[in-house]
Amino acid sequence: MLAYIVRRLLYAVPILIGVNLLTFLLFFVVNTPDDMARMQLGMKRVSEEAITNWKQERGYDKPVIYNAEAEGVERFTETIFFQHSVRLFVFDFGRSDSGRDIGHDIAERMWPSLAIALPTFVIGILVNITFALLMVFFRATYVDLWGVVLCVILMSISGLFYIIGGQYLVGKVLHLVPISGYDDGINAIKFVILPVLIGVISGIGSGTRWYRTIFLEESGKDYVRTARAKGLSELQVLFRHVLRNALIPILTGAVVVLPLLFMGSLIMESFFGIPGLGSYTIDAINGQDFAIVRAMVFLGSVLYILGLLLTDISYTLVDPRIRLQ
Repeated sequence: MLAYIVRRLLYAVPILIGVNLLTFLLFFVVNTPDDMARMQLGMKRVSEEAITNWKQERGYDKPVIYNAEAEGVERFTETIFFQHSVRLFVFDFGRSDSGRDIGHDIAERMWPSLAIALPTFVIGILVNITFALLMVFFRATYVDLWGVVLCVILMSISGLFYIIGGQYLVGKVLHLVPISGYDDGINAIKFVILPVLIGVISGIGSGTRWYRTIFLEESGKDYVRTARAKGLSELQVLFRHVLRNALIPILTGAVVVLPLLFMGSLIMESFFGIPGLGSYTIDAINGQDFAIVRAMVFLGSVLYILGLLLTDISYTLVDPRIRLQ
């Protein structure tokens, strides 16, 4: 098992290096520090002195990769590449272009993101699997038919409709929960109920259809027919055989999403005024804070690779034969 994990980690290293290099090229070669300064200060009537001061305040005045004026190791460390790219590998995110500590902001904002994303993820999986098993149990009946029709309808509706409609109905008409905002501690519950509810409902269509397809594929295999021939009830077949053997494709969609829950939902947090990482990224893009955008791109890559690693490990727990591959 340890060798398997180490091998998967080694596979992830070149991917992460490639993402980091690509991000660096996009921000500092294609889009130079002078371009960033002009966009931050305003394209018109920007003096060279203002651009120089802006770059000096943020450490963008150094050479890109190699500092010929420095001596020894500083020829490589006193560069934009080392200060703003290599340090990301030790999760030293530095300071934003507005002067804030990015690491502190991430540690503070990930909790509101988790407060929405984690319940939505757990409740969504349970609801989708339950509905999918119900449709498979009553397959080829009106329950299955109208269930598929309802899923297609739910899939065809834009996510913005759920958000705006939910805010209007639950918040404005019924006055059950606040439309937007956030609070700490137990008071946060009233602010996350509506986003979680909308997140679960908006994902029922695609999630249920996907799980239904998986369960139907497993239901047609030989081991299921053998279980039925032995006299097992349909419920026993579904829960003891079909659900258990469908765990690998289920884990593929579930485990890989877990680390990304920290990143939050860009649209959901923006509409509901949740101070999470999703709204943090949107605000950075709108404010052209390139340091934050770079940090969030790198963090997203790390979390996604971690999700793939967790998926591979979970495969070995479900199917030990995979350890030999």
